[in-house]
Amino acid sequence: MKFLIASDIHGSAKWCRLLLEAFEREKADMLLLCGDILYHGPRNPLPDKYAPMEVAEMLSSVKDKILCVRGNCDSEVDQMVLPFPLTPDYAAVYADGKKIYLSHGHRDIPPLNDGDVYVTGHTHVPHKVCEDGVLYLNPGSVSLPKDGSAHGYIVYENGEFAFKSL
Repeated sequence: MKFLIASDIHGSAKWCRLLLEAFEREKADMLLLCGDILYHGPRNPLPDKYAPMEVAEMLSSVKDKILCVRGNCDSEVDQMVLPFPLTPDYAAVYADGKKIYLSHGHRDIPPLNDGDVYVTGHTHVPHKVCEDGVLYLNPGSVSLPKDGSAHGYIVYENGEFAFKSL
């Protein structure tokens, strides 16, 4: 199973298009999104080509391959226009004997076990650390990266996580 993992599109049609091109190029089976899909939020600048409805339309082309958790900038209204469910707070997928948990990252960390993987967005900064047997990952932000990081995502395949940029 191959996953493309991304977060924080924030309504940018430009960066969503590039993300979907990467999804196709990577030939991933699923697109795992860690929230903040349409709205840019009150503390963020407008991202390049801010067009939330266009983002919703673009994501509809792969709606059957998306697993998405709700972020702090996602609302009930967003769920009305997105063609896939925004799961509240947490979701999990299983691949190659690994439990991969998704969250936006603005809530408390749930109980995790040795060998689990916990993927969040929210900070807009890529991150990878293994602590107490749990691998913590953050792909950074698709549209509004911070701390000089790239517009990024993660690819999971055959038990390995690779950080990539758009």
